[in-house]
Amino acid sequence: MSDLLEDSPPGDNAPEFSVSEISGAVKKTIEGAFGRVRVRGEVGRVFKARSGHLYYDIKDDKNVLSCTTWKGQAARLSVQPEEGLEVIVTGKLTAFGAQSKYNLNVEEVEVAGEGALMAMLEKRKKMLAAEGLFSDERKRRLPYLPDVIGVITSPSGAVIRDILHRLRDRFPRKVLIWPVAVQGAACAPEVARAIEGFNALTSGGSMPRPDLLIVARGGGSIEDLWGFNEEIVARATAASDIPLISAVGHETDTTLIDFVSDLRAPTPTAAAEHAVPVRLELMAWTDEQGARLSRSVSQAVMMRGQRLRDVARALPRADTLLDGPRQRLDQASLRLPTALRAMTQTRRVKLSEISAGLRPRVLTARLEPMRDRLLTTGARLGPALGRAAGEKRRELDRLTPRLDAARLVEANGKRHDGLADLGARLDRAFATNTGKHRDRLNALNRMRQTLGYTETLKRGYAVVRGADGVVTTKKAAAKAGALEIEFSDGRLSMGEGAPAKAKPAKTQKPKPETPDQGSLF
Repeated sequence: MSDLLEDSPPGDNAPEFSVSEISGAVKKTIEGAFGRVRVRGEVGRVFKARSGHLYYDIKDDKNVLSCTTWKGQAARLSVQPEEGLEVIVTGKLTAFGAQSKYNLNVEEVEVAGEGALMAMLEKRKKMLAAEGLFSDERKRRLPYLPDVIGVITSPSGAVIRDILHRLRDRFPRKVLIWPVAVQGAACAPEVARAIEGFNALTSGGSMPRPDLLIVARGGGSIEDLWGFNEEIVARATAASDIPLISAVGHETDTTLIDFVSDLRAPTPTAAAEHAVPVRLELMAWTDEQGARLSRSVSQAVMMRGQRLRDVARALPRADTLLDGPRQRLDQASLRLPTALRAMTQTRRVKLSEISAGLRPRVLTARLEPMRDRLLTTGARLGPALGRAAGEKRRELDRLTPRLDAARLVEANGKRHDGLADLGARLDRAFATNTGKHRDRLNALNRMRQTLGYTETLKRGYAVVRGADGVVTTKKAAAKAGALEIEFSDGRLSMGEGAPAKAKPAKTQKPKPETPDQGSLF
């Protein structure tokens, strides 16, 4: 048996490690040997997960180092890593055993030198310019005299005092201040939120919406002003519906917000001068324009009056215009009596000619022949009618026997049907006529009851009667010895003696309805 077994190689008594044990040992070794380190290199691939964690690489010309920045650490970074940017990262080197990798947990990112910052700035500038954020077409015109001005700056610096002092000297306006950090890691997000917050205000609300925004900061180094070069500030400025003036740094300082804003002011004081005009100059200009307007109106009225007078000289006088019509009126008034007399004489002659034919003797002579013809015709009309009637009677006598026979045969067949039909028609006519009269009688009875005084008593009225009848006045009631008052539910006697008990009102029995239709037989 021993021959069948091979001899064990030397070193078989070395300890065995599990995968987790060796990974943990490597992690402890790396973390213990390096701890917190600073690494300089160029940012390579950058990936931001949905959870907020950042994964990117730091590389040089030979090697690549994986870096990780957790969500809570990414919010505190002063510079966000961008591909191609040369940076100095600070963090702890650790290992990730699940994938047999080591990486650097980065807590701080710094730009490696001013040249790298300028290179990154130029890269951002080209990207935003390609999107059209710097074009003049999208820049809005500033309001001439804003009612409310929103200022985004630090509340403790000299910038806000310079702006308020300059506004008070030129034209006092309402100012809303949004305090922000003007440098450091919190600068860019706070400025962007301030611009979006002013735009989110509604007109007419409890907090007035500004008509103009000013983003201001004093001078400083490129690192101090770097918050205004961030992409979120530039995009918030471009998306603002309120016109915006940028006044960041001194005249020689340039940031990305200056290219995106509607107007760049070299200093915060100059921004206040661009925001409002000088009140005294505006008042002087207004007075000058009012004087010019008054002079223009006076001169225009004078010129129109002169033109009117020039045109009036070419018009004839009113007396001259009336001379012709007045002369024609005089001539017509002279001819009028003669014309009236001539017309009267003509009408008189024509009337005499017409009345000559209407004299009694002439009329008698004209009517005499007509009377003779009428008498002669009447004398002949009687015998002629007698002869015609005799001929018709003789012809009727000849036709009567034959017509009687034919009628007898026909009448025997139709007599029964005709009588039945006539009886039905008479019954329907009687019923219809009786119904109409009954409805009319009922309507008249209802109208009689409505118009009667008993219905009026039901509405709260009363009838006062005395010895001589109905009493309608106070004087007649005072003279009457006893009164009887009729209500809707009875009568009450008053006057001499105790009042009698109320008598129930007599109800009139309705008269039986009598049909208006009489007997047909």
